[in-house]
Amino acid sequence: MSKLRLTLACWDYDRTRALADGTVAPDGIDLNYLSLPVEETFFRMLRHREFDAAEMSLSSYAVSLMHAEPAFIAIPVFPSRFFRHSCIFVSAASGITDPLQLAGKRIGTPEYQMTAPVWIRGILQDEYGIDPASCTYLTGGEEEPGRDEKLTLALPAKFRVERLGPHQTLSAMIAAGEIDALHTARAPSTHRTRPDAVRRLFENYVEVERAYFRKTRIFPIMHTVVLRRDLYRAQPWIAQSLQKAFLHAQRKTYDDLAISAALKTMLPWQLAHLDEVRRELGEDWWAYGLEPNRQVLETFLRYHHEQGLSGRRLAPEELFAPEALESFKI
Repeated sequence: MSKLRLTLACWDYDRTRALADGTVAPDGIDLNYLSLPVEETFFRMLRHREFDAAEMSLSSYAVSLMHAEPAFIAIPVFPSRFFRHSCIFVSAASGITDPLQLAGKRIGTPEYQMTAPVWIRGILQDEYGIDPASCTYLTGGEEEPGRDEKLTLALPAKFRVERLGPHQTLSAMIAAGEIDALHTARAPSTHRTRPDAVRRLFENYVEVERAYFRKTRIFPIMHTVVLRRDLYRAQPWIAQSLQKAFLHAQRKTYDDLAISAALKTMLPWQLAHLDEVRRELGEDWWAYGLEPNRQVLETFLRYHHEQGLSGRRLAPEELFAPEALESFKI
């Protein structure tokens, strides 16, 4: 019996590599795994719906659910998680040394609706009292001019978002002092080439992020996995099949990290780091599924609504195919 041919676009993660190399195969699916950079995957899926399934920015997906006919439906799989305190950069010319000084400043961000800046603005609001509406946001390419928002936004008037000029980049602007700070997912190249001009707000970001987790128990989710809704409606079993396969592939990675006979990564103190992560974040520190992530998702969806990106506050259950939220028991 032939299997359903399905194309999945996703980055090259250790936790998904078994899907990419065929070691793990989803039930009933002949999977064509396209390993693509996340920006390319998001752009092609959001603009043209080129793939059957794809890794997706959590924020972009939530924005898409505000449409009358949402194009996608997700499964509770999270290929990317990231503490984002390390991704707040400041210009030396701004004189900013404390998070409180970000209030009212000109802040660059590649796209206002990107997941990383949503988390950054929310964390700065909750932990430091910085009202997201107090700042002016400048959006555009970090290293290349001309980047646009992937989705059309209708923000409340209190949020001031301006486009960069046709030849400007955020990386150059922060080094020149033309913006005070940058909220981003990628370190700007000028942080490496102009360390005198661009620095992290939190140079001790590991300590800050560890303290943040201890206080909030939040390990921020960046990306989920979506299916084209038309495909899901025709073949709803795909959601559970992919959910199981992603989980199986991730479990293999958990096991690989614990192997001590020969290290599978080039990290010399991998086992010590693994012990530290387990102590701090727990055994299943990269959990999939709804319930282990309910607080994280509720927090993100609150930020998303408060920052004008969703017309109402979504509930976590609204994000996912119901077939992927429960399984049989024996």
